[in-house]
Amino acid sequence: MSGPQLVGTLPLWWDASSQEGSSSAPASADGYAVRPASGAPSLGVDLPPGVDVCIVGGGFTGLWTAYYLLLADPSLDVLVLEAEHVGFGASGRNGGWVSALYPVSLDTLAASHGAPAAAAMGAALRETVVEVGRVAEAERIDCDFHLGGTLIGARTLAQVQRAQAGVSQGQRWDPQLQWLGPVEAAERVRMQGLLGASFYPSCARVQPRRLVDGLAAAVRRLGGRIVEGVRVTQLGDHRVMVTGGAVVTTRHTVLATEAWTATMPGRKRQVAPVYSLMIATEPLPASVWDEIGLAGRETFADHRHVVIYGQRTADDRIAFGGRGAPYHLRSAIKPEFDSEPKVFADIEATLHDLFPATAGYAVTHRWGGPLGIPRDWHPQVSYDPVTGVGSAGGYVGDGVAATNLAGRTLADLIRGVTSPLTSLPWVGHRSPAWEPEPLRWVGVNAGLKLADWADAEEVRTGRPARLGRLLTALTGH
Repeated sequence: MSGPQLVGTLPLWWDASSQEGSSSAPASADGYAVRPASGAPSLGVDLPPGVDVCIVGGGFTGLWTAYYLLLADPSLDVLVLEAEHVGFGASGRNGGWVSALYPVSLDTLAASHGAPAAAAMGAALRETVVEVGRVAEAERIDCDFHLGGTLIGARTLAQVQRAQAGVSQGQRWDPQLQWLGPVEAAERVRMQGLLGASFYPSCARVQPRRLVDGLAAAVRRLGGRIVEGVRVTQLGDHRVMVTGGAVVTTRHTVLATEAWTATMPGRKRQVAPVYSLMIATEPLPASVWDEIGLAGRETFADHRHVVIYGQRTADDRIAFGGRGAPYHLRSAIKPEFDSEPKVFADIEATLHDLFPATAGYAVTHRWGGPLGIPRDWHPQVSYDPVTGVGSAGGYVGDGVAATNLAGRTLADLIRGVTSPLTSLPWVGHRSPAWEPEPLRWVGVNAGLKLADWADAEEVRTGRPARLGRLLTALTGH
């Protein structure tokens, strides 16, 4: 039933992506484990003196942008620079939800941009989920894409109240959104104490590292160049400077660095790098899945305040994660932050609480990494035709699909094409800067604690937490 416990910090997805299947890999200069994508050019190659488009960041945002630019105009000279390896950041570590979920409610977008703009944003995100699957099929990317929807369980009366209100509001924008009563919900998933569930059809499960590696291969086939192990130190004035003093001149530059944006000069307060951690079980037998459900390979979570997320993998593991790891002073990002033993233990306990049948089965992988959170929780896509600089990010953990939409939008903006995508309400959005330290450290970590306390209050009282209102006031979300 249970095998040897692996306690390293390599994501399950990286092991599954490697041909060797090993959980060891060489370390980068920063101490991270590095496994370059198949077919990557050798490090240390000469950089071209000039290109049409230089994209900083080899994750989903950068690669989707390169892919759609090259599809639209194969004559473009597109260069992607990645400090570590393709899929090194959140793109290769996430929970594998290709979802139309968005960190800003469509009601909020409607209040600021009008109902038609909010409806267009929701429709674009739902269409994007299908588009990711279409590209995976067209490019023959074996990434376990499966469109099964997501189930978000309600396990307390307070969660039921919030969930039903959310479904009622959400159906204004997506009529396919459903509230499932306890019997109907249990036909799909059998969480302990389940009182009902919200069902979002527009969500697919994916193996994210295979998707990002396959996308990188597609960019190369289209003529794009990807250079790994090159760290950008500064950008502007149609120039990109890298460690060692090399300079690449460009007509257009795209910053696609998500959480690592906070490490770029002059951008320390643009996003807060907040860590999310994950575990994965050994493959579970059919008898356990008979007790759990998820026969449709739905992704899953519940309606607590502390974010959790999971999927049934193609080889019948559970990959499961959640927030709760601390934010580090001055937006620090370090390898040792990927591992928080207490948070891993809490995540494992939460999994066993959701699905008692998983107790006794080994957790074979534990890993983590930072995601980018803007001060108002609002993702953005931008492009300045004067400076030639574009960017996208701030997905707050909902980026596997949103990056595709951002890449298509940036491709239009860079080429000067006016399209329905370029008028979506996240285009040109500017989030306020995060507070200076130590206020930022106090505020972010207070928000993480408040979410935990709000969940405890709801379990204790059975009513929506008063602390939940305080959390909203603190975060503005």
